[in-house]
Amino acid sequence: MCGKGVSGSPGQAHRRRRRRPAAPPPPRASPPHTAGPRPPGPPVLHPEALAETGEAVRQDLADQGYEAIAIQLPNAEEAKTVEVAAYCWKALGQTGFTRTDVIVGIGGGATTDVAGFVAASWLRGVRWIAIPTTVLGMVDAAVGGKTGINTAEGKNLVGAFHPPAGVLCDLAALDSLPVNDYVSGMAEIIKAGFIADPVILDLIEADPEAARTPAGPHTAELIERSIRVKAEVVSSDLKESGLREILNYGHTLGHAIEKNERYKWRHGAAVSIGMVFAAELGRLAGRLDDATADRHRAVLRSVGLPLTYRGDQWPKLLENMKVDKKSRGDLLRFIVLDALGKPTVLEGPDPAVLLAAYGEVSA
Repeated sequence: MCGKGVSGSPGQAHRRRRRRPAAPPPPRASPPHTAGPRPPGPPVLHPEALAETGEAVRQDLADQGYEAIAIQLPNAEEAKTVEVAAYCWKALGQTGFTRTDVIVGIGGGATTDVAGFVAASWLRGVRWIAIPTTVLGMVDAAVGGKTGINTAEGKNLVGAFHPPAGVLCDLAALDSLPVNDYVSGMAEIIKAGFIADPVILDLIEADPEAARTPAGPHTAELIERSIRVKAEVVSSDLKESGLREILNYGHTLGHAIEKNERYKWRHGAAVSIGMVFAAELGRLAGRLDDATADRHRAVLRSVGLPLTYRGDQWPKLLENMKVDKKSRGDLLRFIVLDALGKPTVLEGPDPAVLLAAYGEVSA
């Protein structure tokens, strides 16, 4: 029998958290296929905002003879919950997904995080393919094999290292991306510039307004350079036992802000503030020169990213940072710069220095 495939969505169940996600409907049967049964097709995980795109990919697979299904997820960070992952597991179980099959995740960083985590956890690890459609997805989430979901205790605390079998990036997908989402992804590109490739900063500074849009002359080069930075780091340290920690520049405070905002903030906006904080922390610790610290503000501001956060939230943010994955026991650890392109770890900074650094980013 050949099946057309179906779409399912855990969104409604996720919004009412006390209910268990509804089971996806079973695939609908079609008339017998004279050439024999169709090969099983990959489940296509996509956010609600890309329903048409997800269906188009599923239909394309069906036209090629694969019995694919589309699984619709909530948008953005709302997808990164255990309830949504369980919904996907149930769909895989109901459709007979095996180790020879493959999962496809199409969407932004949150969608590929979930798709990769579902793939890592189903049958103790199956193949998956990432098709990122946002700047953040292309330069960060789809590179390096980090997958995961959020919990009430923090961001990405549950997950696995499970690299995709392949990543497909189509820059044309960025043309329809809202400007705020595009600019949010620029934070990760700018991060790559400060920790490893200063040419990125030069390109942005040459024409900040052009850097805010996919129509800019350097879009492809900025994305390629950012991917190269991350790929070179993770190729030598997949499981973050050392060097890979530098990719968390700006993320310690950034993740704390995201948690404080109940994951309603864009990742890049939070990381932008986190990088300014890290720059000030490096400066106050005697590691970073004034010019490079000030350059953080100038570059981030030039593309429209935020630089400050509410000053009265420091106690909450400090508690959030204590469960950061870089922490060791009660020891807080931050990635700071010794100079442009020279990231290092700052362990156990004086609480007074931390507070002073936060004072520099307080609104």
